[in-house]
Amino acid sequence: MILQLPAIIVVAPLVISFIVFTVGWRYRTPAYPLVTGVLAVCLLSAATILVAVIKNGAMDYWLGGWKPPWGIAYRIDHLNATMLVLISLLSMLAAIHAKKSVERELSAKTTLFWSLFLLLVTGLLGICITGDLFNLFVLLEVASLSGYALIALGEKKALYASFRYIIVGTIGASFYLLGVGYLYIATGSLNMADLAQLLPNLYQSKTVLVGFAFILFGLSIKMALFPMHVWLPDAYAYAPSAVSAALAPLMTKVMAYVMIRVMFTVFKPEFSISVYQVNDILVWLGTIAILFGAVMALSQNDFKRMLTYVIVAEIGYIIGGVGVANAVALKGAVFHIINDALMMACLFFVAGHITYRTNGHRIDDFEGMFKAMPITATIFTVGALAVIGVPPTCGFFSKWYLLLGGIAARQWFFVAALLICTLINVALFFRVFDKGLFRPAHAGTAVHVSSQGDARLEEAPWSMLIPAGFVAILIVLVGIFNQSIVNQVIHFTISPGF
Repeated sequence: MILQLPAIIVVAPLVISFIVFTVGWRYRTPAYPLVTGVLAVCLLSAATILVAVIKNGAMDYWLGGWKPPWGIAYRIDHLNATMLVLISLLSMLAAIHAKKSVERELSAKTTLFWSLFLLLVTGLLGICITGDLFNLFVLLEVASLSGYALIALGEKKALYASFRYIIVGTIGASFYLLGVGYLYIATGSLNMADLAQLLPNLYQSKTVLVGFAFILFGLSIKMALFPMHVWLPDAYAYAPSAVSAALAPLMTKVMAYVMIRVMFTVFKPEFSISVYQVNDILVWLGTIAILFGAVMALSQNDFKRMLTYVIVAEIGYIIGGVGVANAVALKGAVFHIINDALMMACLFFVAGHITYRTNGHRIDDFEGMFKAMPITATIFTVGALAVIGVPPTCGFFSKWYLLLGGIAARQWFFVAALLICTLINVALFFRVFDKGLFRPAHAGTAVHVSSQGDARLEEAPWSMLIPAGFVAILIVLVGIFNQSIVNQVIHFTISPGF
């Protein structure tokens, strides 16, 4: 049975998404149990695969029994096995968290939402598990198209945000596909393992260089790396809260995974580091992204929009760590993919709680939160401390690896950007603490007003609190057990070239 799990983890949500869409036209009730059930199957499959990889090493699976490079191969190692667990877990929690908000915000479109949600999960899981560059493109578009549609279900400006995302995202996908085409022209293969054997003899080829550059540029757009981030703030800020909580933690991090996979698996590390010194460009882009994202986040009055710029900065952490190009920094970059996904899930869940109770997501809507919504306030505090980088939360440890890697490589501007961003994050979240702790709720933002005339917020439903609380606990546990995670999993994601 375990041999079939790589197929099940992609096929199961794909099939159920069509069943939900078809049955949902007449019967809406089965949609949610079907979605949570299949996501539980994906999570169990992903966890089983990760355990098998840790015990036995990388797994190979040939779709339909077709031998690569002619058939599509799935290859699962420590890196993408970890991503499968991360995607499955956060998708499951996001689905549970979304039930109440979807019923309120998208009451007439619940079936459409759940069907698109499963297609999004299918695409993200497929992107991480596939060992074929063209198959990756197909699954990238499955995830992107479902993401475009989900965002369009949101507020009044969501249609414009989704349209801009479509235009920019299509440009990114086109560059990626062109790059894959150039590599195919040069090698005659699309299989990643096969390419890794063929490309070293072609590193001086201009065709290969152009293909590599196109792929990286396309992925940079998809992951919202500065200055290709323009689609991100509106898309995640105006999307329904359930959509933001699913997309924001995962989409950009999966794209960062793909960039690491291409740079250090399809190509050898020396291609990026020694032959063309791409890492120098990446570390500067990462440094600028960190500072730009932090400053822009500080200027926002909308909580979700503020978090989108935090994502821009966090992507700068990851890409800067890749650009530093030593083993310590790369461990920090991979670890930060995991940590940032958890942190953003936690904070966007909190945004969903506030939206559910106040019908808004401005920072002013947090007034009175610590008194009226103590559980939400505690969850928010854990997420905020993790973004700042306070131990024992997980955010501290990945940043520590990035700092050590930057110091070892003498990338002082990158190190300075990390420290400056940390200080800005303190100021950033203190504004929210100030509103939630020291300002009473007022009638303009609160949902319930008592007979005495004072405004009161109410705690979010338990179906929203439990997933958010679980993520907050994970943030602390991943921090506490960081050394075990690094030694048992992340250490094996580092290419021998480091």
